Amino acid sequence: MKTLVVGVGGVTNGGKSTLSQLLHQKLHNSCIIPQDSYFKDDCVVPVDSNGFKQYDTLDALHMDKMLIQVQSWRRDPRSFLRQRGLILKDSPADDKEVYVLIVEGFLIFNYRPLNELFDRRYFLEISYDVCKKRRSSRVYSPPDPPGYFDGYVWPMYLKNREEMESSTPEIVYLDGLKPKDEVLDVVYGDVCQAIERLQGQS
Repeated sequence: MKTLVVGVGGVTNGGKSTLSQLLHQKLHNSCIIPQDSYFKDDCVVPVDSNGFKQYDTLDALHMDKMLIQVQSWRRDPRSFLRQRGLILKDSPADDKEVYVLIVEGFLIFNYRPLNELFDRRYFLEISYDVCKKRRSSRVYSPPDPPGYFDGYVWPMYLKNREEMESSTPEIVYLDGLKPKDEVLDVVYGDVCQAIERLQGQS
């Protein structure tokens, strides 16, 4: 049994979830762990001097719990998938089968213990203008307060990205403005090559 851990990161509203879902649909024996599922309760997220909730920091997330889930998958991906109903309980095991975990989120490459586990890293980029437009069209709970994007979201994206780039090698940057099928083809082709290499190992 072989494993491949794929990280899909990027700017808010850059297409991370869409790419991850499309990739999951094309890859046999794959599953997704989304970072957004690990936000702490709103009441414990700190507020900055401008009154903005600081969601775009690692402290706003249960990264320890997310890491435990990833490690659980790595120990026994078949069991992990069975428990979630993603493979049949009586399906036969194959020593050359490659199991793929897709970890998706905006800060997955900024948390070192998690970042060290990735075999492939992809980062979706979009421009400030497109990002702001997409963000304004989505409904959040709680909703973004006035000035939140310019006063907090975008500056934190730039800060987190700089930190990521200073410590993370081998990131494949993707243009989130390209058609989603085109972006998928690039990632799927790369992941398939990695799977073939693993299957060729004794």
